[in-house]
Amino acid sequence: MKNNNTLHTKTLNGFMWSFIDLMANQGIQFIIMIILARLLVPEYFGLLGMVMIFVAISETLVDSGFSQALIREKKVNRIDYSTTFIFNMFFSLIIFLIIYFSAPVISNFYSEPKLISILRVISLTVFFQAISIVPKTMLTRKVDFKSQTKVSVIASITSGLVAIAMALAGFGVWALVFRIVSQKAVESFMLIYIIRWKPILEFSLESFHKYFTFGWKLLASSLIDTIYKNIYYVIIGRVYSTSDLGFYTNARQVRDALNKGITSSIQRVTYPVLSSIKSEEIKLKYGFKKSLCLTAYVFFPVMLGIAAISNNLIVLLMGSKWEPAILYFQLLCIAALLFPIHAINLNVLKVKGRSDLFLRLEIIKKIMTTIAIVITIILDLGVASFIITTIITTHLGLFINTYYSGKEINYGTREQIKDMLPSYLLSFFMGGLVLLGGDFLNLSPLITILLQITIGITIYISFSKLLNLKEFNEILVLIKSLFRKVVRG
Repeated sequence: MKNNNTLHTKTLNGFMWSFIDLMANQGIQFIIMIILARLLVPEYFGLLGMVMIFVAISETLVDSGFSQALIREKKVNRIDYSTTFIFNMFFSLIIFLIIYFSAPVISNFYSEPKLISILRVISLTVFFQAISIVPKTMLTRKVDFKSQTKVSVIASITSGLVAIAMALAGFGVWALVFRIVSQKAVESFMLIYIIRWKPILEFSLESFHKYFTFGWKLLASSLIDTIYKNIYYVIIGRVYSTSDLGFYTNARQVRDALNKGITSSIQRVTYPVLSSIKSEEIKLKYGFKKSLCLTAYVFFPVMLGIAAISNNLIVLLMGSKWEPAILYFQLLCIAALLFPIHAINLNVLKVKGRSDLFLRLEIIKKIMTTIAIVITIILDLGVASFIITTIITTHLGLFINTYYSGKEINYGTREQIKDMLPSYLLSFFMGGLVLLGGDFLNLSPLITILLQITIGITIYISFSKLLNLKEFNEILVLIKSLFRKVVRG
């Protein structure tokens, strides 16, 4: 019992700082995005959307699965870290050169000449990504998310101020480009400063082989996942107008500002914690189940609640010119509903060293997604249909992930769904009533939003107590505990 309490405390402390990171960093990102949306036209966000897949793929390739391999290892020495650093820097140079010289070809594909210079500048982020991997891995191994929170907050504020200043000065799309580049630059150098780590110029083939043997399968899986997560930018940018892509891009960025922090926090906390107890089956199942249930209870109502108030929220925050983005945003919130659940399940496979199975599952799910995308393109029902495709495939993918991860820890699909179902159904029930309430309230957008939020919280808490959901009681205990700590100074 004592070990379980220690595990519980360690996980909650890590998650608390990751949650603070979410509230601070993602909150800052959200505010900056709103300001930029008011200052810039949708077409600029469309141009950014056209290159996002290349940024995402570059970041995935530079990591090469080494960070995940290092995190799960019990003992890592200085040569291991230096080998990883040298390889990442060398590989980042190759990626940069590929993007630099292929920029004209990509520009011709979209019939957009501006993309040549945009791609060449934004590809600088691969170097900063390579620099930050080892120090971030070191902090993650220690479950030190407090330091990472400080770094991300400062980087977000700095890059946000740079972007806003450039937008006000009339630099257009370059405000969005330099926001990404400056954020990565500040993050990488601050991480190096905090960890006070210096690589030694020593490359070990033995170390490289050890970590790459495990990591390459995760790399392949992550690469496939990254391509498919960003493929809609390519399709929409090629088939539809730059404005359509702009509406989709900003709707997705706002969604990610609200969702990505939670998913990343859950994933980066549960992985090192579960890795530390991977040989203790009972504790591993306990930690996994606890993470899954609490995540579902908190995350589901947040995403569906935000989707329900978005009719007024988007217009209030970004202006009437962004009205076409409302439907995209609502559907994207539903599509993201199971993201953290997938992340936790896939962490089990990584913890168990089943990178082979991790890769196999990604291939199976992406074949399914490819079929859905082809059907959607043939039917040509508009941008919204692509997001609906994501909703369907994400839910179907849950059965695949839970089946295989469940076999590893004796916590299968039926049991996982049974544990999550009350939170899932209650969240949709709450979201539906909040959405209807917004239609009936004939008040100003701000007052309507505040009333909708009040209605949503009241409904969710009331039914949680009525149904005696154990997650509600655990969250209540956690809040009281944190409050007592704050009061004690």
